[in-house]
Amino acid sequence: MMQRWNRKKAHFPLLVLFFLIFVVVTTFLHSESSIHQIHENPDHVHNHQETSPVTYVKPNLPAQLNRASGILDRFSRCNSTKEYSGRKISSVDRSQQSGSARENLEGCDIFSGKWVYDNSSHPLYNESDCPYMSDQLSCHKHGRPDLGYQYWRWQPHNCNLKRWNVAEMWEKLRNKRLMFVGDSLNRGQWISMVCLLQSVVPADKRSMSPNAPLTIFRAEEYNATVEFLWAPLLVESNSDDPVNHRLNERIIRPDSVLKHASQFEHADILVFNTYLWWRQGPVKLLWADAENGACEELDGLGAMELAMGAWADWVSSKVDPLKKRVFFVTMSPTHLWSREWKPGSEGNCYGEKQPIDVAGYWGSGSDLPTMRMVENLLSRLTSKVSVLNITQLSEYRKDGHPSIFRKFWEPLRPEQLSNPPSYSDCIHWCLPGVPDVWNELLFHLL
Repeated sequence: MMQRWNRKKAHFPLLVLFFLIFVVVTTFLHSESSIHQIHENPDHVHNHQETSPVTYVKPNLPAQLNRASGILDRFSRCNSTKEYSGRKISSVDRSQQSGSARENLEGCDIFSGKWVYDNSSHPLYNESDCPYMSDQLSCHKHGRPDLGYQYWRWQPHNCNLKRWNVAEMWEKLRNKRLMFVGDSLNRGQWISMVCLLQSVVPADKRSMSPNAPLTIFRAEEYNATVEFLWAPLLVESNSDDPVNHRLNERIIRPDSVLKHASQFEHADILVFNTYLWWRQGPVKLLWADAENGACEELDGLGAMELAMGAWADWVSSKVDPLKKRVFFVTMSPTHLWSREWKPGSEGNCYGEKQPIDVAGYWGSGSDLPTMRMVENLLSRLTSKVSVLNITQLSEYRKDGHPSIFRKFWEPLRPEQLSNPPSYSDCIHWCLPGVPDVWNELLFHLL
């Protein structure tokens, strides 16, 4: 009896071991299956903690917009504000998108590289020679003593950028409309493009319309225009006035780009951007079907995702890539904290004269969750949108901002004047400078 029990004891651990191996293998195979399902359909991940179904809204419906309570402007207000309902914008169907991003076809990542000091080929124009230069960006005119920021050229690691050729660019634009749509960073890129192009057009054959939501530079002999549309949030908002847009309450229609689309839908080449305005705190959402002016409140990233969804819907349904080129410019970084590139310091971009020489440098001015959200959304539009990925290359250029060398629209207080970093502009870019390289990249992709 004792011997039979001892033999049973000897076999028992082996049975336990076989059972454990079976459980582990089964669990592993189940996990692998789940991972494959997520990769095949990354937007469909089961969340057992979800308590209520998500409501999806079809954006850009004209009939629905007509029922909305008027066009938003700087005088618009929310009659009431409630918590975010969780509504989402209907996503673009990947199955309807085909092809791949055009810039990948050449086999070289033009956005990965380094800055090379080159005072023989750069700058591509002189600040004083461009009559359309902005006082916000003309740093030398406003007292910047060093000119080194103008002499840096972007050099991709494994290839060369197409050399800027103004005559060739005009031929690409002949009988076309090139339009930049977005915020003041995009306006800077538009001014850069105008300065790059205007020198070969006789003064009596070119014109600039007065500053307005849509500002147009015309070149008669090419029957071409280079335009800028102020639309900092892409969707309709109460901040769509290009001058009077400093408001305490930011209100958007998260489900409609139709107001702005009426201006840009007939352009041949479109360059969009949006980012910084979503970083200024919560946003009020006034849905097209909202009753009695009732708004919802959402954080900036969530609101940006809704707006980008409405924009993506318009691109997906309206853009024929054989007839229209669409570009999206990724976020332009800021350099507000010098401790990020110079530990122990307490300044910002003020006084900086050299780019950051650390490969892969990434500061807090470029939000990674935002970048991932934009990347995920643009991946659905690869056949219709080319990406101008200016973020990493611009991260290195802490020296390229106006800091104090620009026109300020409000009088500076004595305490500001005594402390230059306190009022330095470390958001926008001097011209000539970094935005010219963005346009060289655009020229390369065109």
